[in-house]
Amino acid sequence: MSTDSLAGRLAAVRASIAAACVAAGRDPADVTLLPVSKTFGADVVSEAVGLGLRRFGENKVQEIQAKATALAAEHLDWVVIGHLQTNKAKAVARFASEVQSLDRLDLAVALDKALQAQGRGIDVLVQVKTAPEETKSGLAPADLPAFLDGLKAFSSLRVRGLMTLAEATDDEARVRTCFRTLYQLRDTALQAGHPAHALSMGMSGDFALAIAEGSTEVRIGSAIFGARTSKL
Repeated sequence: MSTDSLAGRLAAVRASIAAACVAAGRDPADVTLLPVSKTFGADVVSEAVGLGLRRFGENKVQEIQAKATALAAEHLDWVVIGHLQTNKAKAVARFASEVQSLDRLDLAVALDKALQAQGRGIDVLVQVKTAPEETKSGLAPADLPAFLDGLKAFSSLRVRGLMTLAEATDDEARVRTCFRTLYQLRDTALQAGHPAHALSMGMSGDFALAIAEGSTEVRIGSAIFGARTSKL
């Protein structure tokens, strides 16, 4: 199938994920694809829905609001993967089904308060900073155990795993180190009794390495939707 179409690119990505799993000695069924639709309009998302996709990752809450409203009849699941400000908690409580960028106690407090008011709960992943770049967000690895313990106080937040962004480098060893660090942190969390099974790591440029290091979900945007004309 030609990769000039969304359908063709999606098929190619799924084939690449399966091949990476086989190369790593893993079952492809153990790795979930999260399509990242940020900067693409509701019309593109609607096309993706027609291909069977029901869950989409977005960086900005404003985009989730707009697309969720336009596509309300589809009852899609919207996942926040970008850095989240506390003043967006009310909107997240209304529109999102999952937050993968939880990294601060004040954010947990704001989300829980907003969700309690809505009478609902959501899945959350704790974002951990495994890369050295100052521009990347995330909780310091050393702070993760205490943070996970603290999250038990928030009944609306269902902790199901960890998320990270690898270092932006062509050095595969350094990229793998970021992913391996998260894997090890996840195992330690599980041993401590936290239900943090999910590992959201790997994007269009490095998902094969992430799968080799144990990722359970890869966040793929441009490889599915094409080159972005906006940097929002």
